[in-house]
Formats: sequence, structure tokens, C-alpha cells
Amino acid sequence: MARIDTPRPVRGTQDMLGGTPDAFQERFAHVVATFDRVRRLYGFQRVEVPVFEATAVFARSLGESTDVVSKEMYTFEDRGGDSITLRPEFTAGISRAYITEGWQQYAPLKVATHGPLFRYERPQKGRFRQFHQLDAEIIGAGEPGADVELLVMGDQLLRELKIEGVTLTLNTLGDAASRDAWRAALIAHFEANRGDLSEDSVERLAKNPLRILDSKDPRDRPIADSAPGIDAYLTDEAHSFFDKVKSGLNAAGVDYRRNDRLVRGLDYYRHTAFEFVTDRLGAQGTVLGGGRYDGLIENLGGPATPAVGWAAGIERLAMLVDAPADEASWAVVIPENPTAEVDAHATAAALRRSGLMADIAFKGNVKRRFELARRRPPIYQITLTPKSPASVIVRFKAFSQNWGIATEESFKRLLDALDSLFLSQTTLRDTAAGIFEAEISRRELNL
Repeated sequence: MARIDTPRPVRGTQDMLGGTPDAFQERFAHVVATFDRVRRLYGFQRVEVPVFEATAVFARSLGESTDVVSKEMYTFEDRGGDSITLRPEFTAGISRAYITEGWQQYAPLKVATHGPLFRYERPQKGRFRQFHQLDAEIIGAGEPGADVELLVMGDQLLRELKIEGVTLTLNTLGDAASRDAWRAALIAHFEANRGDLSEDSVERLAKNPLRILDSKDPRDRPIADSAPGIDAYLTDEAHSFFDKVKSGLNAAGVDYRRNDRLVRGLDYYRHTAFEFVTDRLGAQGTVLGGGRYDGLIENLGGPATPAVGWAAGIERLAMLVDAPADEASWAVVIPENPTAEVDAHATAAALRRSGLMADIAFKGNVKRRFELARRRPPIYQITLTPKSPASVIVRFKAFSQNWGIATEESFKRLLDALDSLFLSQTTLRDTAAGIFEAEISRRELNL
């Protein structure tokens, strides 16, 4: 018989399994659970948008000249002949839905989501072709207080995840008049040094000159570092907006560092731009970033609508958090012979209906079942041995590493959960060994 080759995983994707030594799935889930809890504290509603959209949604929002649109999007023609793209980010799809679903009636809209995104880029540490992000947006609020709210929320998320060594870097891109004046000054500066720029930056000069400021090419750095900053071109209104953002952060106790080279290349970005960065992930050090995008919804054909938001990579955050404490099951139920398996299922079902986590060791012989139970020790090991057709011997053993929570109260909770299953009980307890034993009369089980 010919050997069947198993298809390999697609490059840049990942598989995650819980219960492995690196606990990456548990850390990933911990990031998501913490985000869901924090966004509720700030009154953000959960939003869901499609995994794919018409390509125009992302081409307009990200800009035709950007690397994401020109090189990284997963775009295909569907059977109806429409150009479809797997979402490379959340903001564009949420903005599209804000227009097409009539969500303007709920403005200011505070929404949050998380899920998979797709970009065809070189996989590296913390970066995948299918990756996952957290996302939070406030749409329909042009006040600096919305920026402060999102920044404080991002700071609290990182604090509650106990991620250390992260710095909030902050800049302003000003209003439209400020940005236009600054852009003209930058173009003049870069044109005067065109001969010393890298090839990529010469190309950016024609399409997206602000991006030269964050070039990593050593040839560009002296020119970018000597470029004029935006402060000299800020209007009074833009100055006032940025001052209010900084004052709000100071009042909330959020530390930040000014980075006047932090930019967003697209014209619809306004005012606040920010990144939470760390040196623990190599060159790709941003763990959460965003800014104000007051012109995006208008670019998509909607009314002029102020908005601000941020996104954070779940994989990157999961690499920085400690594995959460493994929640011990209340019990693992072990039938000592095949005739006790029905009792084991009844016992586990009763525990679960009472809200207690329970597992059944159902694979292998009795010795093997005990070995499997000890891999992730529960609070109690419940062993079932039929004594007669009318009764079963039930032994409750507290694992030594869980004696601190195997208390009289926890044992009573265990028996209360089984009360609906059993008619009567006589209990013996050996506190030294942590063993409880009962012979229990069985009801007729409806199984």
C-alpha cells in the first residue's frame, strides 16, 4: 500500500493544545479572559465582524501604497467574481459596519473584539501569518477624553496581565492643518537629502513621506533624526488637544514618554498616536498600539466621524505573561471494574450539574486509570467499587498537594453534590491520610 503523505501545517500558522508543559494555550486564554474582564470595566460592548470583507474596505483604510495592501493581504476572487480579502486588521471592518449597519445611532460607540487576522509576511518571533489580536475602539467621540480612556484601559490591561518592562510612548500628529504643514516641511528636508536616503525611503518620499521617520535602515537614521518635529507646526487647537490627553494620563497615574518620531503614515490619522513597547521581544517590540483616525469613516463613504482605537497581539502578550495557576478539578472518578462505570458516569454528572469540575478515568486497566488521574491531581480522587447490586463503596482521597483546600467544608460540598444520586451514607474520615470512605445505597439510575 502506498504511503500517504500527511499535509504539513501552512507556514506562519500554529497549533495550540492545552495541558502541555509550555502552557502557551493557557497563557493565550488568560490574555483573552483578562481583556474581556477589563473591557467590561470600561463599558465596552463586544462586537463581531466578518473574517473577510470586500477588498476595497482594506485598500481604502490601509492605503493602496502600504506594504500591507501591496504585499501582505490574502486576496482572492470568489466564485461570483468579487475581490475578497481575509481581514488583516479589525478597524476597517468595524468602521464599515458602523456605516452599513446604522450604528451611528449608538454613538459614541465603545466596542471591543478579538480573533484571528491574516497577513502574508515573514514569520518570526511573536509574528505569524494567521495571528490573533485584541481590539478596542471608540467611534463618534472627538474629545481628548476618549483617547485618555483607551490609553488608561490599555495600561490597566497590561498591569493586570502583570507584564513588566513596558513603556507607553506618545506623540501627536496634530489636526489636518498641523499635519499638512509638517508634511510639507518633512518633504523639503528629505528632498534636500534625497541622495543619502535608502531606496525604500526614496520610494516612500513620493508616496508616504512620514514613514521615513521610523525607518530602520542605518542610512536613513541621521536624516530622520535631524528632521523637523511636529511641535513647531501645531495649531493652537492641536496643542490644546494634546495637552488635555497628557493631563488626563497624569491624573489617571499612567506614565508615558514622548516620542516625536512616532507617526502614522495615512492622512486620516489625527492627533494622538501611541505604542506600548518592550525590549523583551527583540526588534518587534510593540505589544499594543493605536491612535486617532478621524478621517477613516469618511474615506469609506460615511459621514465625517471622529474615532480612536488600539490593537494588541495576543501571541506577543502570551509570550510575556506567566502561565496562570492550573485550576484543580474537584474530582476524578475512577471505576475499579467495568460494572462500576455506570456509577462513575452518574457520579461525574452529579458533580458537574452542581458546578464542580470533574473528570472520569475511563481508559486502560485500573492501574493505568490511577496513573492518568495523578498527572493533573484533583482535590479528590473518587474510587467506586460495587459491593452488591444495591450498594457501592465510595472512597474519597484528598491528594496531598491539595490538602490545603481539601477541608471539611469542601468534603461536605462534594457530598451535597452527590446527595441527589445517593439515598443514605455513613462516613468515616482519616484526617492524617486525607481519606474519606462511605458505603452508599444506590437509587435506581435512569441511565
